[in-house]
Amino acid sequence: MSVKIRLQRHGKKGKPFYWVVAADARSKRDGKYLEKIGTYNPNTNPATIDLNIDSAVKWLHNGAQPTDTARAILSYKGALLKHHLDGGIRKGALTQEQADAKLATWLEEKTGTVDAKKEGLTKAQADVKAKAFKAEQDVNAKRLAAAAQAEADAIAAATPAVEEEVAEVEAEEAPAAEENNETTEA
Repeated sequence: MSVKIRLQRHGKKGKPFYWVVAADARSKRDGKYLEKIGTYNPNTNPATIDLNIDSAVKWLHNGAQPTDTARAILSYKGALLKHHLDGGIRKGALTQEQADAKLATWLEEKTGTVDAKKEGLTKAQADVKAKAFKAEQDVNAKRLAAAAQAEADAIAAATPAVEEEVAEVEAEEAPAAEENNETTEA
């Protein structure tokens, strides 16, 4: 029986979520499997991978063949490197301590690059958010200035009309006052 390390799809339509499994090559994609090795969630940025490295290496030692995507996941998490180093230990080229040290340094470098990517993404999101906020403030300032200008124009347009009305009222009242004076004198 040939064993494959492959992905088993779960999740709803448009939101895939995968299990990394060791399964018989003849079984269906989402069918029976021998062991669940980990999970892979491509919906997050960067993708979330939870993998039992020791179990994956055990299956690789037993001759399981990973699919292309599973091979990329195993390589990303260091399972293929550990399998390679274990081969060096079996041949006598390395000791267990040397292999563990090489794996530990590689894992530290890998976590450093992943953390740098996460920081870069959060910084990029913060920059985009700050630019959007600045643009919104500029638009609001222009809108407030336009509203103030329109209000000032409305007041300026209304003021001459009020002055004309006041002048007309005064003009009408002045002759009336003179008429009142003439009638009282007579």
